[in-house]
Amino acid sequence: MPFGVHPGFLIILLIIVLIIFGPGKLPELGGAAGRAIKEFRKTSNEITEELTSAAAEKEQKTQATAATTSDSAATASDSEKSA
Repeated sequence: MPFGVHPGFLIILLIIVLIIFGPGKLPELGGAAGRAIKEFRKTSNEITEELTSAAAEKEQKTQATAATTSDSAATASDSEKSA
């Protein structure tokens, strides 16, 4: 039982779809559904990559800012020691 759906329900659903669309239209519908799923996956992957790269850039900026802040703090403490 994939996805918790009873096999009998799937058979009835397929029969109804066959009656409504006919056997000639089913391959066309399957192809359209396949293309839609492929496009959805492609777009989903693009969004995921975009978010990942944005998060990585933000992390790099945060680390660079922290390094700059700690460098200036070290320079300030060195100058205080010299005085």
